[in-house]
Amino acid sequence: MKLNFYLREMKVYTKTGDLGETSLLGGSRISKAELQIESYGTIDELNSYIGLIRDQVWKRPLLEELIEIQDRLFTISSHLANDKKKNRIKLPEIYEKDVQRLEIEIDKMDNQLTRMNAFILPGGHTLVSYTHIARCVCRRAERKVVRLSENWEISPVIIKYLNRLSDYLFILGRKLSKDLGADEIEWKPRK
Repeated sequence: MKLNFYLREMKVYTKTGDLGETSLLGGSRISKAELQIESYGTIDELNSYIGLIRDQVWKRPLLEELIEIQDRLFTISSHLANDKKKNRIKLPEIYEKDVQRLEIEIDKMDNQLTRMNAFILPGGHTLVSYTHIARCVCRRAERKVVRLSENWEISPVIIKYLNRLSDYLFILGRKLSKDLGADEIEWKPRK
């Protein structure tokens, strides 16, 4: 069974979640409060923030990179929503090359930036703030997935990808600050 076929058969409302349960890929029912649901729900939240950033972007290569990231996030969500015992749908994979792609983009952006000598306060421009929010949501998603992995088998490359994605979002925020001429305000601890 292909994933596309499965999705075509789904209605937006099913009423099956009215009592606080949801279905995994494969059909098992679990509480919406389970860590597994919180994990892929947080990935979904992150994906929405990436979409918000994408909506503000004016450079085609960055737009395409953000779409690629959103695709990887859907892939991660499918793995987190998977009932490994019952699901017969072949899921797309996350590969080491996906992590390496982020690293290449991080290095490209970082090479155009001044060296950081202090922590930077999030903000300076709305688009930069969106990237910092996305970075924070990415870190939260990573923490949830790490906690989930303590009792549930998760490919280590998924955790690695989320870790690298938060780094990517931080550097993207800095690069956008530069491109937009926004000030980066260093944190100066009170004495």
